[in-house]
Amino acid sequence: MESVYLLVPISVLLVFGIAAAFWWSVKSGQFDDLEGPAFKVLMDDDEAAQGKVAEQEKKKDDKKDEI
Repeated sequence: MESVYLLVPISVLLVFGIAAAFWWSVKSGQFDDLEGPAFKVLMDDDEAAQGKVAEQEKKKDDKKDEI
């Protein structure tokens, strides 16, 4: 019975702490866009990367032509 006097206040403090953390996360916008980051993973960035590689190769070729 004595342990209940210790565990009940600790559990109440824990509940308030979790509620405060959840409230902060909602107010700071952590749950605004749940699907956007998942779609960003699926987006194909190969075209942009290939364009950069092509530009770098063109710059190298231009430097070789100057020499």
